[in-house]
Amino acid sequence: MRGAKSAKWVAIAAVVALGATACGGGGDDNSSGSGKGGNGVISVEIGEPQNSLVPSNTYETEGGQVINALFTGLTKLDADNKVVNAMAQSIETKDNKVWTIKLKPGYTFHNGEKVTAQSFIDAWNYGANQTNAQQTNPLFSHIAGYSDLNPGEGKKPTTDKLSGLKAVDDNTLQVTLTGPFSAFPAQLSFTAFVPLPKAFFKDPKGFGEAPIGNGPFKMSGKFKHNEEIDTVKYDKYPDASKIEPKGVNFKIYSNLDTAYKDLVAGNLDVQLVIPNSGLPTYHKDLPGRYIDEADSGVGYIGFPIKYNKAFQNADLRRSISMAIDRKTISEKIFLGARTPADDFISPIIDGYRKGACDACNLDPAKAKELYKKSGGLPNNTLEIGYNADGDHKAWVEAVANQIQQNLGIKVVAKPFEQFQTILNDLDAKKYQGAFRMGWNMDYPDMENYLRPIFSKDAIANGSNYAGYVNQDFEKLIVEGDHAPTHEEAVKKYQEADDVILKEMPYIPVYFYTLNSGFSEKVKSLKIAGHNILWDTVKLS
Repeated sequence: MRGAKSAKWVAIAAVVALGATACGGGGDDNSSGSGKGGNGVISVEIGEPQNSLVPSNTYETEGGQVINALFTGLTKLDADNKVVNAMAQSIETKDNKVWTIKLKPGYTFHNGEKVTAQSFIDAWNYGANQTNAQQTNPLFSHIAGYSDLNPGEGKKPTTDKLSGLKAVDDNTLQVTLTGPFSAFPAQLSFTAFVPLPKAFFKDPKGFGEAPIGNGPFKMSGKFKHNEEIDTVKYDKYPDASKIEPKGVNFKIYSNLDTAYKDLVAGNLDVQLVIPNSGLPTYHKDLPGRYIDEADSGVGYIGFPIKYNKAFQNADLRRSISMAIDRKTISEKIFLGARTPADDFISPIIDGYRKGACDACNLDPAKAKELYKKSGGLPNNTLEIGYNADGDHKAWVEAVANQIQQNLGIKVVAKPFEQFQTILNDLDAKKYQGAFRMGWNMDYPDMENYLRPIFSKDAIANGSNYAGYVNQDFEKLIVEGDHAPTHEEAVKKYQEADDVILKEMPYIPVYFYTLNSGFSEKVKSLKIAGHNILWDTVKLS
């Protein structure tokens, strides 16, 4: 997931995001506190989402957390990051290409409309259509008919329907892919694949401010930008009896330190990412009320290769990578709450290879040699942009100082006020310096660390801010998709991974760990893919 905030990417799944990571996070002293009446409503810290709350246009962890509470998809992640059925009663295939999905009965949207197979088809058709410019558009590329909905820039689709989707009946969905793809059930766990009610298509813009979902919580009022998103429990949800919270108040912060102070003071109930300032003391500040475990996210430094010729030499990018002391960043800046990255794939994902990234090893002498060979940067100056609302200042400045010292060039760390600001500037090709990025997984498969970030298709609507294109990489990804077994798919994806490890369009810097905290109001909870598993939340 774009911008893993804890690590899903992730990312991460939060991309990190991970999310994902590195998304925003942070504080607003005027937001309503955990108390909200002490009536079973809990408050959760998020940063300002990049876009309105439309599932197919949400590709970062801030909005993703809200979508996860409002909607239920066909599959989901359990507490072990394993994919299990959610609204799907069964998912069957004989060839990994044609899939038959039976829906569980009893699900309705928050306006009372029944959720049917057509609800999924309509939503996916919208998300996959280039005319609608949805952030998650590339994720639908495995479904037959995707190319017809995405003829390319300057061309209009001749249809608005994916040919691979068919409603056999109200409770049976048949999906035909362009080729075998064994990770399809895992992909369905991502929020881009949730259903949408008919009301969405009448007013997509208005819907984004007050979404009508099919999940355990429903909106209470509208999205209050830069302040809060209020939800209440949906009593007609089939598993409502398993959900203890009576509502969730998503408090929007612009500063993670402020959020942490609120958490310690009891004015915030859940913070998914403990900020750097809290790492030395959070075990003491939150006795028995913290989570420390491996997460899926990866933190990067990226380069706008396509849009700035200065970064187009791979030796230059490798030299910058070799000038970074990842061990010191992890131990001194993050106090062990991150680990040095040595692959583009998270260690919790099948296919990760320890030590795969040779350019991730600190080697100042080799770095200088490669920098000189590459021709260097204009004026021997490097700028690294980062979002200031995500607690990245300390490590980005430390990396900048290391590169400056080890390469003998000038390096400047440039803050952007919010994560959405730098994302928007990167989308618009306005910002052409190097940039901090993170990925928290959308779904637990190696492919999800490759295609959404480094494929050609991901330039227009995905997270390929580098504008990176490599035909060998593209070929290997397709071969991995079509491999008959998971094991054979992993081998092909590893070959694709080797391509980007050599060319370094992004520089992997660290792997996230999940360091979260909760208030005395919460007895326990579990997190997967940078999302709270709502049926695991127990209140004191």
